[in-house]
Amino acid sequence: MKKKLNVAVIGCGFWGWNHLRVLNEIPDANLVAAADINSERLRIINARYNVKTYRDYKEMLEKESLDAVTICTPSNTHSKIALDVIHSNVHLLVEKPMTTTVKEAVEVVREAEKRGLKLLVGHIERYNPGVERVKKLIEEGRIGKPVLISSRRVSRWPIRIGDVGVIKDLAIHDLDIMRYLTGKEPTEIYAIAGSIHHKYEDYAHITLKFNGTPTAFIESNWLTPKKIRELNVTGSDGMITLNYITQEIKIADSEGTYIPSVKWNEPLKNELQHFVNSVLGREKPRVNGRDGAIAVYLCEAALRSASTGRPMKIKLPL
Repeated sequence: MKKKLNVAVIGCGFWGWNHLRVLNEIPDANLVAAADINSERLRIINARYNVKTYRDYKEMLEKESLDAVTICTPSNTHSKIALDVIHSNVHLLVEKPMTTTVKEAVEVVREAEKRGLKLLVGHIERYNPGVERVKKLIEEGRIGKPVLISSRRVSRWPIRIGDVGVIKDLAIHDLDIMRYLTGKEPTEIYAIAGSIHHKYEDYAHITLKFNGTPTAFIESNWLTPKKIRELNVTGSDGMITLNYITQEIKIADSEGTYIPSVKWNEPLKNELQHFVNSVLGREKPRVNGRDGAIAVYLCEAALRSASTGRPMKIKLPL
């Protein structure tokens, strides 16, 4: 495998712009192209990064010699674009949610596997140094046996979101993190959700049940004036609190409160460097297509639970 990858970004809006910035800074990545439907945006990208730009991503796939792409378009386009990328034999990272439906997710995963392509999904909190440290502290038994893991991911509605509700935009992060921290698959999910100001649900309270402990609770909304991104792990001998944004950790137990040192790193840079390393064969993908499909499945199960008022048994699609 070559030492430097030819990479491109499909969808250069708010988040895609960040992908361009970070990929341009990664030594092992050669940013060669970008695709977006906005001509003015492409003009600015061309001037800033000196890359070829395309309004039609299919034309880009045909004309450029690409090793990998990241897909940052609206989620309802992810499945079609991902399949087109896969059929072009190009490795890919798809932003979350990986697809709109579980059926689409399963198809994307199977097509990528069939062609031997690396498929990663942009569950960015997996690359947060604070999350890594929390997982290590749990595994070391720092707070005893975990009993409850809870998260708050709340803020005002982001204008950039137009095709999904708060569960697939915000809660999906924590649904993935709960699986990651516990190392377990949930057995049951129960959710209360509704819409006050928006077309889709703008608040959700989700409970995940696992075999034994811990239980997980997720609060997400687009109603809270202040942006909060917080994780709490309650154990038999203490509690860990993580601020996702600052990456600060606090450990509280019977002897007091301890704040360990955690070096701040940009999660997106960690994620995209890992994507490049995975395609180059240096690392095993941390968040693969199966993880992305399960996250979509759990979101759909939460939405079904909220609409019926009943807990849903988990039957994983892959």
